[in-house]
Amino acid sequence: MTDESGSEPPTDESSTQDGDTPAAEPTTPAAESQSGEAATASVPAGDELPTPEEQVDLSAHEYYLNRELSELAFQERVLHEAEDDRNPPLERLRFLAYVTKNIDEFFMKRVGGLKQQIEAGVTDPTVDGRTPAEQWSEVLETVRPLFDRQTRAWETEIEPALAEAGVRVRDYESLPAETQASLREEFRETVLPTLTPLTFDPAHPFPFISNLSLSLAVLTRRDDEADPQFTRIKVPENHPRLIELDSPDDTHEYVLLEDVMEANLDLLLPNVEIIDVSTFRLTRNAEVGRNEEVAEDLIEVIEDVVEKRRFANVVRLEVTDDIPARSLELLAEQLDIDREAIYYRSGPIDYEDFFTLVDIDRPDLKLPTWSPQPHPRLGTDEPMNTADNATAIFSAIKDDDILVHHPYHSFEDTVQRFLETAASDPDVLAIKVAIYRTASDSKVIQSLIEAAENGKEVAVMVELKARFDEQNNLEWVRRLEEEGIHVAYGSLGLKTHTKTALVVREEADGVRTYSHIGTGNYNSETAKGYVDLGMMTADPEIGHDLVKLFNFFTGPTLDEEFKKLLVAPVTMRTEFTELIRRERALAEAGEGGQIVAKVNGLEDPDIVAELYRAGMAGVDIDLIVRDICRLRPGIDGISETITVHSVVGRFLEHSRIFYFENGGDPEWYLGSADWMTRNLDNRVEAVTPVTDDRLRGQLRFMLETMLSDNRRRWLLQADGSYQQVSPNEGEPVRDTQSLLMEQAYRTATQDGESDADTERFMIEHGAGRVGHVIDMRPTTDAASTRWSVRPGLPGTKLCSRGDRRKHDTRVPFSEFAADHEIDRALFDGDPPDAICAYCWQAAADQTAHGTNSGQ
Repeated sequence: MTDESGSEPPTDESSTQDGDTPAAEPTTPAAESQSGEAATASVPAGDELPTPEEQVDLSAHEYYLNRELSELAFQERVLHEAEDDRNPPLERLRFLAYVTKNIDEFFMKRVGGLKQQIEAGVTDPTVDGRTPAEQWSEVLETVRPLFDRQTRAWETEIEPALAEAGVRVRDYESLPAETQASLREEFRETVLPTLTPLTFDPAHPFPFISNLSLSLAVLTRRDDEADPQFTRIKVPENHPRLIELDSPDDTHEYVLLEDVMEANLDLLLPNVEIIDVSTFRLTRNAEVGRNEEVAEDLIEVIEDVVEKRRFANVVRLEVTDDIPARSLELLAEQLDIDREAIYYRSGPIDYEDFFTLVDIDRPDLKLPTWSPQPHPRLGTDEPMNTADNATAIFSAIKDDDILVHHPYHSFEDTVQRFLETAASDPDVLAIKVAIYRTASDSKVIQSLIEAAENGKEVAVMVELKARFDEQNNLEWVRRLEEEGIHVAYGSLGLKTHTKTALVVREEADGVRTYSHIGTGNYNSETAKGYVDLGMMTADPEIGHDLVKLFNFFTGPTLDEEFKKLLVAPVTMRTEFTELIRRERALAEAGEGGQIVAKVNGLEDPDIVAELYRAGMAGVDIDLIVRDICRLRPGIDGISETITVHSVVGRFLEHSRIFYFENGGDPEWYLGSADWMTRNLDNRVEAVTPVTDDRLRGQLRFMLETMLSDNRRRWLLQADGSYQQVSPNEGEPVRDTQSLLMEQAYRTATQDGESDADTERFMIEHGAGRVGHVIDMRPTTDAASTRWSVRPGLPGTKLCSRGDRRKHDTRVPFSEFAADHEIDRALFDGDPPDAICAYCWQAAADQTAHGTNSGQ
C-alpha cells in the first residue's frame, strides 16, 4: 500500500518508508547516545547469542534484525490478510493489490538503493552484519516465495470465491464467439489507434520502456526471414485494463486488456507470422542523485530528479513463466538486468489494477462501509462561513484540547473545517501550514488561497522532496505563488515531514494562537484509510513553538530551544533518549518503569540499544510497530521484558503515540516522527506532549485496545518471525479497528465523549456489546498509571482476578455496589473480596445477561 492514495490501508509514506534510501550504515550502534543507521530482517537459525552472564555487547550483530527483510515481513503480514478467508473476497483482493503496490515501491526505493551501494563498492556491513550485496541477494530470494503465495492466493482462493459470487475475470478463449467478435470491434475502434509497435532490429534501436509499464513481447517472422523479430507493444495506461463485459444482473464479468490485445494482434501486425506473445514489466530505480548544496533553484533540482527517474537503471524484470528464451535473453541483455532480478510470474503481472474490482457495488463481498463520524466536541449546524461557526470552533479548542482520530473522525469535519473556518473568519490574522503530501484537488490548499484573497497573512511550507509526489507538490507551489502566497520549499539537506498548522486570531483579550499537530498528512483522501491522530490546542507555549518552527521554514536557521515540542533534528533524539533512560533509572531504583510506543518503524540502532538497556533494568516495554523493526524481543537477560506487536487491518496504522510511566506521573506524546534515523536526524519533525487528562484517557484506550487485539495483532518472535494472535476458546474476538469504529459511532450519536469504563468494557468483550454496559461514570478523567490489558500474559497483578496482566487498584464489592447500585443478588454465591472496578463491571454485566456465574 502506498502513502497517499485513497483509502488504502497497508501502505504508507510508505510501507517502504518513504525518503529513507539505503545508505552505507555504521556497523554498531553508539555506546550510549550517538547517531547511527542500520537495516532489518530475520536472524539465521544458527546464530548464537551471548549469554546474559557474559559481558553484554549491545553492538553485536545478533541483536539486530535486518531492515530490508523486516520490511518484507510486513508485506507477508499484508499478504496474509489476502489469504485469510475470514475476510470477504473483495477485501482479500484489496490486500492482494496492496502487496503489488508495496513491493513495487520497495524495489524502486530500497532495492534500487542497495544496487547503487554495490555498484559504488560499498562493503561495510549494517548493524545486523550484512553487506549491501548480502542484503540484495537475500531480498531477491525472499520475494520469490512471496510472489508465489500472491499468485496462489488469487488462482486458488480469491478468484474462485469471486466467481462463485458472480464476479469473474474470464480467459479470452473461454468467451462465446459473439463476445469475442464484439471485443475485436472494440479493440479496432478504441485501442488499436493508441498502440505503437516498436521493433528492435538493425534499423530500429531498442525502445525505451517506462517504469512499471505492462508490455507485450512479440516474436514475429516474415516468410523470407529465418530469425524471428522482437517487437515491444505497451499495454495502454489510458484504457481500463479490466474490460467489463455485458453480463446478467448481479454478475460482473471482465477480461484483461492484454489478453484482448494478444488475441487481435493480427490487426496491428498484418502480413507476419506471430510466433509468440508474452507479457513483461520492469521496475526502475527511484534513487537518483541530487546536489542541493550547489543548486541555485530547488524547483529545478526536483524537476531534474523527476526526469532522471524515468531513465534510471532497471532493478527488476517480471515476465510470464512461458516467455521464450529468445525474448528473455534479449530483454536481459538490452536492459542490463541481473539474472537474479528476473521473476517468473504464473498469474497476472501487476495486481494493483485489480483495485477496479474492489470498487464494484457488491457490499455482500466487502466489509461494512465505514463513514467517518463528526467529532462530538466540534459538531455544529452553522454554515462554514458564519461568525457563529468560527466562534464555536475556536471556543471549543480554547476550552480544552481536542483529539481527532482519523478515519474514525471525519477529516473534513475537523481539520479541514478548522482551516476553512480560519480562512473566512474576519478575526483571523494569519494561517501557516506545513504540507508534505496532499490530494490533487486539495480543499486544504483551496482554503489557504481563499484566506489570502480575504487579506490574511498566509505562509505554506510545501515539501518538494516528498517522493513520488514531487510533481503534484510542484503544481501546488506554482498555484500558491500565483495567488501571492508565501511558499517555502523545504530545507537543504532535510525533509520537512512535520504535520503542523497554526492559526493566529485576534480576540477580545489579545492575540491568540490555535495549533494543530498531527501524525498524518493534510489529505482528505488518505484520511479515509490511514489511522492518524491530531491534537488541536490553544496552548500558548505550543503556539510559540510553532511560530519558531514556521520561521525556520521561511528563514535562515532553526531555533534549538522549544518550550514544549520535541523537534527534530535539534531536540527530539536527545529528549526521547532521556525519557527512556529515566524509566531505566526508576526501574533500577526499584520503582518500576513502563514504556508503550506506537510507531510505524523502529530502525534507529541507538534507540534500540537504549530500549535494550531499559529492558535489562526491568522496564516493562510494549512496542506497537506496524512495519520495520530492528529490535529483537524475548532475548534472555536483554529484551525479555520487551514485547513487539504489529496490527494489520483494513486501515493503515499510521499514528505515533509515546507513553512513559515516569514513576506514576505519566507523560504522553504524539506526532509525526517514528523511531527511525531519518526521522530523528534527517527530517524536520514535531512531537507534542499531551497533558489534558481526557485526551490521555483516549490515547490509553487506543493503546489498550491494540494490545488486547486478538484478530489483527501479530507478535514478533526473537528469530524475526511473526505469529498472529488468536482468541482462546470461548474468548470474544477483539478487532481494534472495529472497536474504534463502534466507539466513534457511539460518541457521535450521543451527547458528550465516551467514558473510560465503557471503553474498557468494549476491550474486554469485543465490539457489539456496548449496549449491555451498566452506566458507570468515572470519578476522574485522569489516566491511571497501570494498564488493564493483554489477557493471559504474566505481569503485575493488582487485582485478585489473576487472568489479567495489570488491572486497576482493587475495590471492595460493597463499595462498588453502593456507588453503582449493583445488587449482590445478581451473583451466585459470594463474590470475591476485592477485584478492580473494571472486573466488577464486566462480571455484573455478564451476570445480568446470563453469561457469568458470578465468580
